Formats: sequence, structure tokens, C-alpha cells
Amino acid sequence: MASRLRRHRRTKIVATIGPASSTPEMLAQLFETGADVFRLNFSHGTHEDHLARLQLIRALERKFDRPIGILADVQGPKLRVGQFRGGRVQLQAGAEFQLDLNPAPGDTRRVNLPHPEIIAAASIGATLLLDDGKLRLRVLRKREDQLLTEVVTGGPLSDRKGVNVPDVVLPIPALTKKDRADLAFALEHGIDYIGLSFVQRAADVLEAKEIAAGRALVMTKMEKPQALDNLDEIMDATDAVMVARGDLGVELPPEEVPIVQKRIIRAAQQRGLPVVVATQMLESMISAPAPTRAEASDVATAVFDGADAVMLSAESAAGQYPREAVNMMDRIVARVERDDDWRRTIDAKRPDPEPHSADAIARAAEQVAHTIGARAIVAFTSSGASALRVARERPDCPVIGLTPSLDTARRLAAVWGVHAVVAQDVGSMTEAVALSAKVARQEGFAQPGEEIVVVAGVPFGQSGTTNALRVARV
Repeated sequence: MASRLRRHRRTKIVATIGPASSTPEMLAQLFETGADVFRLNFSHGTHEDHLARLQLIRALERKFDRPIGILADVQGPKLRVGQFRGGRVQLQAGAEFQLDLNPAPGDTRRVNLPHPEIIAAASIGATLLLDDGKLRLRVLRKREDQLLTEVVTGGPLSDRKGVNVPDVVLPIPALTKKDRADLAFALEHGIDYIGLSFVQRAADVLEAKEIAAGRALVMTKMEKPQALDNLDEIMDATDAVMVARGDLGVELPPEEVPIVQKRIIRAAQQRGLPVVVATQMLESMISAPAPTRAEASDVATAVFDGADAVMLSAESAAGQYPREAVNMMDRIVARVERDDDWRRTIDAKRPDPEPHSADAIARAAEQVAHTIGARAIVAFTSSGASALRVARERPDCPVIGLTPSLDTARRLAAVWGVHAVVAQDVGSMTEAVALSAKVARQEGFAQPGEEIVVVAGVPFGQSGTTNALRVARV
């Protein structure tokens, strides 16, 4: 029966959809192979493309009778240089190079920088990175309409390459006009998470949350050093977080990125927020049927760190081996989670519970389930908060998130260890226990005679009131 489809691992997989994975057959293969959440990247493709993919995912959801999360990742403000006379130039280390507001095509001495805010904010000595950090410039002098720089690291530079300014907080909103149109489209069509790019401060997150108005959760992409300076405020504002190591790796020294990854994951776990590790995880599988050993180790590290999910980008969107990439990620995650060291590491990282009843019940559920060898913890949840609290404890048995809301079930697809099931509302703890036992058996988690732990909020139907725990025999 299709609805019995369940994962035998806790860490979830996010797969980006693109030209290589947009047929119904390939999408079905990716889902069956292990994708829990599909990402639509609004940096590429038209609204028509995304709508077609969205409809295919929802059809897949109905076919398998399993909730699937959809992440709409908006582009954010992309800073780029202008164009060159011949399409590209070669910049020599030690040479001077000017960035200015003049729209005329550039040459080896100058190019247009159509972002007056960069010129205004840059200071003498500031670093500019071009083309994903391949070229490095240092500001020597500035005027209102131009920056004179020295080429520190030279190389080829072609039209419209990106500009990163790691040393400077730019007075640029995280949402462009294009992003707002993309967001309106995505929210209208019922996506579950918004991926918010180029976040520098908590106000960026709050603005996106205001637009979403509860229709989707905001997943903040941590990709700017400035965001790390405001980490606690951003974490307190957001619903979920992504360690977006692409741009982060451009603006930070490479040796800092693994440390920052652990720091962001720890901050998310402390708050019980879903956290996704992304970018270049199995990069070589864009064109090869197997990853490098280093890539396998990278995925494993994210699992050991306790990430809720690991993500594929171009590997599944545009690569030659999308199914194999999902399969490989599934295999690596499952293998790590069978290791005794993984369990010890996860247990050692468990954050202290917050001083309120929901956290006390979640911690107690984890301890009771461990002591009696329960087959599952069943969390009744209307908003998803109860399931998130239990998942934060990283129990050694699966978590079944029972919810009357399909929206909540889809959002839980990104949460560590949670198998979400849409079920009717209940009115009493007795009904809740009976339904929990039935679902645990139907979904293949427990056999008759085995025990489960049930957590819920009494009275039922009120969000955020997790205050009851029962042990039940199936």
C-alpha cells in the first residue's frame, strides 16, 4: 500500500527541482528514493515552470498519500558588475581597476557597478569579491560615483558576474521587487517554506513573515557574515534556518565555514528550529554517478552535527544523475544513523529543556520511550509545535506527528525524525490514545502488544498546550 511509505532514517532530504527532474516519472523516483521536501529555486525558471512542478508534486502527494514539503527559495538582491566591450577581460594582480556608475561597456581599466549603495557603503581598505570570490579587489580611493581599487587576485572577468562585499553591511532590503512577485505567487499556490536569501538582520526576516502571514514558514538562509553578527536576533525571529554554504564560503575564509555550520546548527537546536545544511554536498554527482569520499564525509558530518535535513541543489536540479544523488544521500544518512557513535554524539548535544510544560513533557517522553523501549512517540499537534518539541529531544525511536492539518503535516516533512500523518481531531485523551495505537500499527511502527508514548495538549483543539503524556499498548 503506497501510504505505508516511510523512511528508515531521521535526517530528512531536500531535493531541488529543475530541468533534470521535472517529469512525473523522475519526481516519483526522487520521492520514492528518499526526497522528503522539494525545493523550487526562483533564481531560475518562470512562474509557469514552477506551477507545473508544484502541481506534479501535489499529484505525487495524493498518489502516495504522504505529505510532501515544498520550499520556495527566492533569489534575493543579486549584486553584479555591468558588461564588457568584448564580453570579458583579464584583470592583472597589482593593477588598478575602477568600479563606477557609468553604464558604458567596461575594459581592463573600469566597469559599471550599477549599485550606488555599494559605493556609498564601502570604505578605504574594504574587500570586494567578484565571480564567487575568484577575483579579489581592495578599495584604494572612493568618490560619490566610483571606487578605485587594486586587483589583489586577478583572473578573467566576464559580463554580469556577481559582487560580494563581505566587510560591509549594505543598506539593501532582503526582498527585491522580483522576490515580492515570486513570494505572492508561491504563497497563492500553497508552498510550505519560503527560503529567504541575503538576510543581514532580524528585520529582514520579520518583513518576510509579515508578508507570509502564517501561510508559509520562513526559512532564513545564513549566507552573509553580517547575519552571523546578528545570529541570536535572527534565530529568535525565524521559523527555520538553512546553512547556505555557497555564498557563506565566498564571503568567509573556507576554514571558518565548518565552524560556522556547527554554530548555526547548535543555535537552531537550542530553539527547536528545523535546520537544513545545503550547497555542494554531492557536487561531483552533477556529472559523475558516485560522489567523492570527501563529499560522503561532508554529508555524514551534517548528520553527526544533528541537522534536520541535508540538501541537494544542482545535483538533482540539473545534474546527470538526480536519482542516484538522492539515493546516495539516503544511503549515507542511513548508514551514519546506524552507528553507535552517532547516537552518542546526538545524545551529548541534546539541549537543556526550556522551563515550561511543553519542554518538560517532551523531555519526559524521550526518557520514558527510551526506558521502556517504546516503538514510537506520537505527538498530537495542530500547529506542529508539539512535534518540533519532541524532535528537539532527538529520541531514539521515531516520532509520529498526528495532525488534523495537511499544511502542518507538510511543514513537518523537514523536521528530524518526524513521520507526519493527517488524522481527524480528537476530543479526549482516551480517543487520542486509541487513535495513536491505530496509526502506529497502520503505518508500520508498532505491532500488537508493543508500547508507544503519546503526548498531547489537554483540552484538545488549543494550540501550544502540550501538557499530557501517556504510555499505551498497541
